[in-house]
Amino acid sequence: MLLTISTTHRPATDLGYLLHKHPGRVQSFPLSFGQAHVFYSEATDERCTAALLLDVDPIALVRRYGARGGFALEQYVNDRPYVASSFLSVAIGEVYGSALAGRSREREELASRSLPLTARLAVLPCRGGESLLRSLFEPLGHVVDAARHPLDKRFPEWGASRYFTVELAAPVRLRDLLTRLTVLVPVLDDEKHYWVGEDELEKLPRHGKGWLETHPARELIAERYLKRKRTLVREAIARLGGEEEINPDLTTEVCDQEEEAVERPISLHTRRLETVAQVLRESGATRILDLGCGEGKLIRHLLEERQFREIVGVDVSPRALEIAARRLKLDQAPAKGRITLLHGALTYRDQRLTGYDAAAVVEVIEHLDPSRLAAFERALFEFARPATIVVTTPNAEYNVLFPGLTAGRFRHRDHRFEWTRSEFRAWTESVCARYGYSVRIEGIGPQDAVCGTPTQMAIFSRSVVLMSELRTSRKIASSSSSPTASATVSASAATTPS
Repeated sequence: MLLTISTTHRPATDLGYLLHKHPGRVQSFPLSFGQAHVFYSEATDERCTAALLLDVDPIALVRRYGARGGFALEQYVNDRPYVASSFLSVAIGEVYGSALAGRSREREELASRSLPLTARLAVLPCRGGESLLRSLFEPLGHVVDAARHPLDKRFPEWGASRYFTVELAAPVRLRDLLTRLTVLVPVLDDEKHYWVGEDELEKLPRHGKGWLETHPARELIAERYLKRKRTLVREAIARLGGEEEINPDLTTEVCDQEEEAVERPISLHTRRLETVAQVLRESGATRILDLGCGEGKLIRHLLEERQFREIVGVDVSPRALEIAARRLKLDQAPAKGRITLLHGALTYRDQRLTGYDAAAVVEVIEHLDPSRLAAFERALFEFARPATIVVTTPNAEYNVLFPGLTAGRFRHRDHRFEWTRSEFRAWTESVCARYGYSVRIEGIGPQDAVCGTPTQMAIFSRSVVLMSELRTSRKIASSSSSPTASATVSASAATTPS
């Protein structure tokens, strides 16, 4: 198992100071599964290459971690001594610990700088192929050069293996290169030789700081790194900066029951579903999207109306979709042939959601981080773009009237915000100005003279507006320094006919 790191920074031998390993010596380090050796294959001012060679002892491996399953000698005859895996991650932490932490006594300033670095992994298993390999490293700015190995050169008809020789080149801090390798090598191998528990949960946000929070494959990385342990994965995603969508665990069972208990005295949950179904019916829509469908409660209402020929439910929680599928009995009438359930995130453009007449977004937006609202708006109002969109959300002003709700508490533990009526209206108007919709706002539930209704509902209707006109009006609005002029332009953009 061989990892080399090269640089052309001048003097290139500064790499020795950053790795805390002298270029003129071969050093060896005992590990629980064998030995690690560090040596330099070249060390000049122009170019320096440090090699980390792991000599994995299969017998020590079995004694410490137990036998693998499969055939009788698999614990001794396998790929673990030869391929980059979680053993490499452990070795990086043990041998290059100071570099991994970004420390260098002699070259402190250099440790914080990006350097031209190339990492070469002699044999890297990629369960998912080259496309997965590239999707993990290329978003981080690495130029990926991957050569796939055949299963056996003597028998080309056997095809290609899952093993690659990989080079990763980028101007990057050494600590960032090492943390990425530490996390992503086990992700590609999709296997770990040790128990995954709370310690690994602590490592992932620490090693991923500064790059994993915004990585497009963040969820996949967390799932594989933590061996698909759902509780650990959810906690890791939360620590990395909040989930993209509703927390699947919090939107089911306990928290939903808490919210329904608050609203039960006024039958708000049922009223909300009935009202949204009525609005969709009056819109004349026949093909409906239920975004954030959860366990399918709205879909059950819509099924009663033969007008709705096609209903698509979308949710980020696989568990919620499983419950919905079971309760709706998709293989039986009246659901058979009319309902499709899709797993997806509402903050990403999804071609599957285009071409529908109407969309319902019932008690969903308040579960999104405010920083993700813009992505949600684009995905729905710009790309999916149904003719009618119905959005409901709590009215924060009404909360004081719920006897079971203490001051300052949201109705649901996963709510990221709850808007007042003026805040909700401001949001709806900004959406209309940007995306060419008009809006009507109504209340759901009992009306209070001071606090309004417990639920706010916005009914968006798509105006016939050319995108070029929208872009022009946005430019005019952004260039105007007058708030009055800007508001006038935005309002006209929402109602201008083509």
